[in-house]
Order: sequence, then C-alpha cells, then structure tokens
Amino acid sequence: MENEVKILVYGTDWCFDCRRIRKILDSRQLKYTWINIDKDLEAAKKVESINHGNRSVPTIIFPDGSILVEPSDNEFRQNLEKITGSTL
Repeated sequence: MENEVKILVYGTDWCFDCRRIRKILDSRQLKYTWINIDKDLEAAKKVESINHGNRSVPTIIFPDGSILVEPSDNEFRQNLEKITGSTL
C-alpha cells in the first residue's frame, strides 16, 4: 500500500533512533523525505531552531505541521495513524 503522505525526517546516519523511524516508515511504504543534518547546514539550523538550539534527531515534521522529536515507537505510530487516517 503506497501512501502519498509526505513526511520530513531530519536526522543523521549514525543515529539509532533515526534508523528505527525510517524502518517503520519503510515497512509501511509511506513516502518521506530524509534530510541528513550532518550534510545539510540549513537543515541543521532548522532542527536547532525547532529544538531550542539542540540538534535533536530524529525531528519529524508531518504534513499537518505537527512535529515529533525523538518519539517512541508508540507515539510515532499514533501520530502516523492520525495523519494517514488508517490503523497501522
């Protein structure tokens, strides 16, 4: 099942939580844009702005404007269900 929900995931390649979130998205075939803040200075500044100066990852921005930072699996799945309108 392919879903057209566009999600922005700001993270780093070395971050375990970032890999965990990407695995959840990939397993559900949800479209998202991966932005590596170690390679994108402007993206790093955006993450710092959202997180009061901290480079907290993953920082996830959903199409409705909601933001999750370092969410648990349960918190992330609940937000995905709300955004997509279906049970995941």
